[in-house]
Amino acid sequence: MHDINIYKLTAMKKQILMLLITAMMTGGNFTILAQSDVIEDFKPSSANQPGREYPQVNSEGRVRAKILAPDAKYVQLDIGAVKYDLIKDEEGSWTGESAPQDEGFHYYQLNIDGASVPDPNTLYFYGAGRWGSGIEVPAGDQEFYALKNVPHGQVREQIYFSESNSALRRCFVYTPPGYDQDQEKRYPVLYLQHGGGEDETGWSNQGKANLIMDNLIAEGRAVPFIIVMDNGTWRMPERDRQAPRDTTQNEERPRTWPPQGWADGFMKTLLEDIIPMTDNNYRTLADPQHRAMAGLSMGGMQTRIITLAHPEMFSYAGIFSGGSISPADVENAPGFKENIKLVFISYGSRELENRRMGFGGDPEANTEALREAGLNTRFYVSPETAHEWQSWRRGLYEFAQLIFKE
Repeated sequence: MHDINIYKLTAMKKQILMLLITAMMTGGNFTILAQSDVIEDFKPSSANQPGREYPQVNSEGRVRAKILAPDAKYVQLDIGAVKYDLIKDEEGSWTGESAPQDEGFHYYQLNIDGASVPDPNTLYFYGAGRWGSGIEVPAGDQEFYALKNVPHGQVREQIYFSESNSALRRCFVYTPPGYDQDQEKRYPVLYLQHGGGEDETGWSNQGKANLIMDNLIAEGRAVPFIIVMDNGTWRMPERDRQAPRDTTQNEERPRTWPPQGWADGFMKTLLEDIIPMTDNNYRTLADPQHRAMAGLSMGGMQTRIITLAHPEMFSYAGIFSGGSISPADVENAPGFKENIKLVFISYGSRELENRRMGFGGDPEANTEALREAGLNTRFYVSPETAHEWQSWRRGLYEFAQLIFKE
């Protein structure tokens, strides 16, 4: 064997060399990733904490993570439901990268000796029921949610008492540019809901809803309106938490998912607390013609249920990756066809490819059937994205340009 100075090699090359030497000595078989296939143009993620170089993203959408953990036995990057092994160097830092990811925002975590933990290098985002790490894979269309030198609105934290819950609650309220300057002007309102495992911070943190609106308003593409982002998290009814069993067959009784009435609690809170609180504290146009509701995934499902049950309260419904509204739904919802000016449905293209359509059947077919029945409908597909924030950012971008335009 040739004389090789191992100490002049990079940590990853050292690891590969040692594996090759071991393989030759033992006759073992090893699969080694071709590092030459990875494009070395990695840059720090825009979601990093200030001054942190990692995680990084390259032009392929690969995510490279690095963490100092000298006493760890193994470390993995957990992203997109796949875990990637990191490699340790002589200083105790672990480094490695993922396969290419879709454009946009992604949650991820590190797995250190079996414990799933946030990456201390990133800002934290609430998703999957906890605060964790996130990363931005630069998108070709990221200009529509970029921070630009245009007039900006505000995202305000609003704490209020909910009579229906006998508890203090919190929501975030986006007010458009110029809201505080013209004290006479009143605005339409969009009630915008997050997905399962997320909370009222999601649409402004991960979704960048405020920047989307600032840019649309600056370009004259959207009417200025207020956005209210509240917490739609629900708890399974006590009777359904433990499914009863048939003791004669030792089988669980069949039950529907989600359980019947799962959205009733938030519907009551929205109608009795959130909307009145908003109208009492902000300069709104407090009528159904100037009120919209939309949401992603679980929030889209809530939008579907609430607007069908109370079409007298809204004029616009937006459902992003959360099912659709069928002709049968409309037939069973008196006043829906007469009151709702727009039904907007959107999905990521990969969701449709994987038949992830939510409840209510084929969303595109349903939307077309409603259009043929005389309703104003739009069906939007986000290219090359799945059940993820880039799909929902694009959905809001398209929806916001269509509502409140007389």
